[in-house]
Amino acid sequence: MLMPWRLFLSQMALSIFYHIAKASLCLGGQDIFATVRENSPTGEFISNLNINGDPGASSIRLCLTGENSDWFYLEGRTIRLNTSFSKTLDREVLGSVLIAALTCYEDGIIRSRYRIMVEILNENDNMPYFLEDTIQPRYISELLTVNSMVFTVKARDGDGDTITYMTDKSTADASYFRIDLPNSGMVILDKPLDYETKTQLHVVIYAVEMTTKEKYSTTATVTVNVLDGDDQYPQFQPCAPVYEDGDHNICTNPVYSVNITETDEDVVLYFSPGPIHAEDGDKDILTPLVYTILSGDDNGRFTIDAKTGEISLRQRVENRLLTPSFRLRIMAAQVNDPKKYSMATALVHVVSENQFPPIFNKTVYKGFLIESSSPATLVTTYGNQVLVIQTIDRDFRDGINPKIRYTMQPLTGSSKLYHITQDGIVIAKTDRLRAFDRHILEVIATDEESGEVAHTSVDIEVLQRGLPVPRSPFGEERLFALDMNAGMAGGIAAFVLIVAVTTLFICLWLVKRRRERRDPEDRGSVALGKHPNVVNSGCPISLMDASYHNEAFIDYEYSSGLYTKIDDSLPPAARTFESDRPVTQQDMLPILVFQKKHPST
Repeated sequence: MLMPWRLFLSQMALSIFYHIAKASLCLGGQDIFATVRENSPTGEFISNLNINGDPGASSIRLCLTGENSDWFYLEGRTIRLNTSFSKTLDREVLGSVLIAALTCYEDGIIRSRYRIMVEILNENDNMPYFLEDTIQPRYISELLTVNSMVFTVKARDGDGDTITYMTDKSTADASYFRIDLPNSGMVILDKPLDYETKTQLHVVIYAVEMTTKEKYSTTATVTVNVLDGDDQYPQFQPCAPVYEDGDHNICTNPVYSVNITETDEDVVLYFSPGPIHAEDGDKDILTPLVYTILSGDDNGRFTIDAKTGEISLRQRVENRLLTPSFRLRIMAAQVNDPKKYSMATALVHVVSENQFPPIFNKTVYKGFLIESSSPATLVTTYGNQVLVIQTIDRDFRDGINPKIRYTMQPLTGSSKLYHITQDGIVIAKTDRLRAFDRHILEVIATDEESGEVAHTSVDIEVLQRGLPVPRSPFGEERLFALDMNAGMAGGIAAFVLIVAVTTLFICLWLVKRRRERRDPEDRGSVALGKHPNVVNSGCPISLMDASYHNEAFIDYEYSSGLYTKIDDSLPPAARTFESDRPVTQQDMLPILVFQKKHPST
């Protein structure tokens, strides 16, 4: 009876031993810790397995599981890297460790499980890059002090390398910035900013790896926009530059001037250069200004608009000889900061009233040049006389206005070939002219005191070398004929004059002889106007004992220019006696007596 039980127990023991022996094929292994370089190719060795059984046996099956299990594959007892062209082992993407699990099945039953941990070794395969928000354009006030922080840049490296920063010193604006702490990326202002000089700066910054042998780097250009600060004083316009050095300009305020007359009153003055206007030196701020006359207003004779700077004359000038000019000192100050101000001078000249504009005595002047290699030649006119262009101003006794300024504008292609002096003489660059050239120029005469202008034209011809300048506009033959005609006319006029003088002396001689033969009674009758040859016909003509010329006396009846007047202070008897006295040599003056016969005689 015992034998069957013993047999059963022995069979059970054998069965348990068999399963224990069979399960031991998945045993003997351990957790796997390995390393692999990033970017390693597919099939790269990871680790070997140390289990008892042969994975090739039909009763044992190995399986890779876990989050990163697809990065490995089994080759017998060896674990290898599973990558492809589109699937690269990248530490910066996957992280530093790959984790998976190896499960061993025996007859479909899990017998053991091992952990797989593979560290991805870093390779320097990434370039540094700047964070976009740290390299955006910056807006900095020009009033920012030197040694202040302007901005901070930040760069990253995918491989986790240490980054250092530096500026490119070869760029144009590099002198404005510096980096004191290379690892901080903090950019410091190293030079004062000036909005009026430069409104935009560019700084180039390098980010370089310091812990790698490759020293990979990247660059970024940061634009710094300079904002205008209230650091400039007002400037009167137009600003006359006195110093220029690159971007730095220094200019002075203009001196304004205007002319007035004794009749001007309650008028707005228009200055030159004008109008009187100032601007805030901070062009991007343009703070409003207030204008004031500090001195020279002559007790309110001149007033200024505080907002526009417009100056008005309120009271007329009584005597320009006593007050020929006024000097006004004008201040323009910022409304928000009166300490920021500028000064300018305005001159007011009192002149006589201008009644006549300047005029040219010709509408077109004719000029000639002879072809020559000389660099400069005076333009001549007919008769080879120097061409002089002048205006006439009837406001001046001699017709010459000293304030006339001449300018010349070419109407044809003659730019910079001619120049006119302030005496009205035209100078030509002869070496740049050729025979048969013809240029028409416009001459403008400007009265610098009144602003009135006059225009005329100059027609200039370039004659061939050796050809004489014409003597007149009519040519040589016509000029000779005119000279002959003028000579003949002069001869005839001289002959007529001689005959007239001879006849006059004969008449005077006959009158004298007749008077000598006249008896006293006849002379008394003549003195009384009763001589038979003297007839009163309603327009009597008397012999006047006292006669003289008087430029202030105008005889409208006789317009010959000989003005006579009877001296009524002498009584009739005296006048009669005076006519009867003997005629001396001193009394023999050429007096022409007109006699008119009565119709009855």
